[in-house]
Amino acid sequence: MTNIGIVSVGTFIPEKFMTSKEIAEKSGIPIEVVEAKLGIKSKPVASYEDHTCEMGIKAAQIALKKGDVAPEEIDLIIYIGEEHKEYPLWTAALYMQKHLGAVNAVGFDMALRCGTTIMGMKLAKDMMVADESIRTVLLAGGYRNEDFIDYTNPRTRFMYNLGAGGGAILLKKDYGRNTVLSSHLITDGSFSEDVVVVAGGTKYPISAEALELKRNKLDVLDPEGMKSRLEEKSMNNFLKVIRESLSKSGYTQEDVDYLGILHMKKSAHDYVLQELGLREHQSIYLENYGHIGQIDQILSLELALQQGRIKGGDIIVLVSAGIGYAWGATTIQWGKP
Repeated sequence: MTNIGIVSVGTFIPEKFMTSKEIAEKSGIPIEVVEAKLGIKSKPVASYEDHTCEMGIKAAQIALKKGDVAPEEIDLIIYIGEEHKEYPLWTAALYMQKHLGAVNAVGFDMALRCGTTIMGMKLAKDMMVADESIRTVLLAGGYRNEDFIDYTNPRTRFMYNLGAGGGAILLKKDYGRNTVLSSHLITDGSFSEDVVVVAGGTKYPISAEALELKRNKLDVLDPEGMKSRLEEKSMNNFLKVIRESLSKSGYTQEDVDYLGILHMKKSAHDYVLQELGLREHQSIYLENYGHIGQIDQILSLELALQQGRIKGGDIIVLVSAGIGYAWGATTIQWGKP
C-alpha cells in the first residue's frame, strides 16, 4: 500500500492585525459580543504588499526549508488559495512554480472555498497513488477574503472573522511517517447562491452603481432562509465528515488525539468538541487569528506541533466547512505507523 506522508507545513501571517475593539467600532457590535460570541480577539489583515498568491509562496518557502526539500524535487503544485488574488483571471500555481524555482513541476489551481485544503489533500493523495511519477507534491496558497467584508452589513456578521494569511503542506510518497489516511467530503448545492459577491462576474458586471451600493462585497441574499436551512444540516454534516473520514481510515472518534478545526463562533467550536468527546487541549481555538479560510487547518496543525500538543502515533483530524456549502475532513496518523 502506498504511503503518502506530510513532510512539513508552513504558514505566513501578515504583520498587521485588526483587534476586537476595531471590529466593534466598525460594526457597532459591543466588544463583549465580538470576543465572547463571535470568538475574535484579533485577526491578521493584509497590508498592500500581502497579495494572495505571494502569501502562499512565502508559506511554501517555509515548508520547503523545514522539510529540507529542494524546489526541483517538486512534481506537482496544487494552488489551494483563494480565487480573489493578484489578477482576476490567472493561474496562480504557475506563478508559484516560477518564483519557487520548481522547474520540474506541473501546476494547477483548485477551489472549494474554505474546504479547499481538505479537497486538495484528497486530490493530491489520489493523484500520487494513481501516477507513479508524482512523488512530491506542494499544496500552497493564500487567503485575504477579509477584503470583501462590509462591517456595516449585519447579514454578513458571521464572516466578520475573515482574515488573511498563507499556508503550505508538503507531501511525499513512501515518506514512512505522518501518513495521510482517508478523507470524506459532503457538498450541498442548495446553498450555492446564498453567500456571494454579487457584482464583478458575468451576471452583474462591475459598475459605478455596484460600487456605490457595495455589491462588490460579500453578501447573504436570503439570510433567514439560509439560517433555517443551514441550522438543520451544518453541525450534523460537520460531525458526519469527521466520523466518516475516521471510519474509512479504520478509526473511530474515540481514537482522535487532536482536531484541527476552522475558526467558528465559540459555542459551535465547544459543541463539536463535546460531541466528539474531546477536551479543550485537544484542539486550538483560533481566537487570535480569526478565520483565514482554508488556511485554518494548516495553521492549527502548525500551532499544535509548536505547542507540543501532537506526539508520535497520534490520530489527527483536519476538518473544514465552506460556503457553497461544503464540509470535509481528513485523518492523519502522526509519526511512524
